[in-house]
Amino acid sequence: AGLRSEWLASLALMANGYRILDRRWKSAADEIDLVAARGRRVVFVEVKHRGGLDDAEAHAAIGPAQRARIRRAAELWMARHPRYRTHDIGFDLVLVAPLRWPRRIENGL
Repeated sequence: AGLRSEWLASLALMANGYRILDRRWKSAADEIDLVAARGRRVVFVEVKHRGGLDDAEAHAAIGPAQRARIRRAAELWMARHPRYRTHDIGFDLVLVAPLRWPRRIENGL
């Protein structure tokens, strides 16, 4: 997604009360753009830079294989961070478009 897009997505999440726990977290084969928490919810966030903020375009940009990789990486992250095991988990998508505030799609993955 690019560092600038991830930075903007982080700002949007923090503006909505989220605390960034990890950026560009990598396991042996997978990567999560952002991991954030608010209250008892931990979200694994995929950031996509697009020309527009259209939902259909965003969902089309993330295929089943990528969704599976993100979920696998999330399981590993949770295993390595036992403090968050009792939290609710979400898989959010943040769309970043030129000259627009990033848009978060809750449970968009």
